[in-house]
Amino acid sequence: MTRDQLVALALGALIVFWSLGAYNRLLALRNAVGAAWGKVDEARRQRAEAAEPLLAALLEPLAAESGAIQALQAQLAESARVAALLGARPVVAAPAAAWVAVEAAVAAAAARVFALVETGGALGELPALAAGTAAWREAEARLAFARQLFNEAGDVYNAAIAQFPTRLLLPLFRFGRAGRL
Repeated sequence: MTRDQLVALALGALIVFWSLGAYNRLLALRNAVGAAWGKVDEARRQRAEAAEPLLAALLEPLAAESGAIQALQAQLAESARVAALLGARPVVAAPAAAWVAVEAAVAAAAARVFALVETGGALGELPALAAGTAAWREAEARLAFARQLFNEAGDVYNAAIAQFPTRLLLPLFRFGRAGRL
């Protein structure tokens, strides 16, 4: 082999090994985003489980405001539907944006229901409602923390795909930007 052929072979090997390393790094970062989504989804499920008995307990005392309770139930169901879409591909920005929009609607509906509970006088003092409200607030705190972890993992992944040489591999391996929650 000539010197030029050896240099070309060495350069080709360097590019192949670099590409393999970059691919493995992006794959590990993408998997970290998926694992972070798992924590968000678990916190969302815990919140939904906390909401079921709470909303069932509120149906009778707030019968005149059943529309607010049904709106929260509908938004929680929509959150579960969009979360399933996001769970299939957690590193896709569009489902993440849709989930954020649904979560804003859940927050608005929950604020309405909790405002009704607070203005209901003795409603907030009932043991079942107090326990349900505490479970909801605890699940909301877990969800906020899990969302922060997801966003941090997404930021690391997005920074990695934005780097110059790695950016050249994106079309080849179909890596895209992660969304934010």
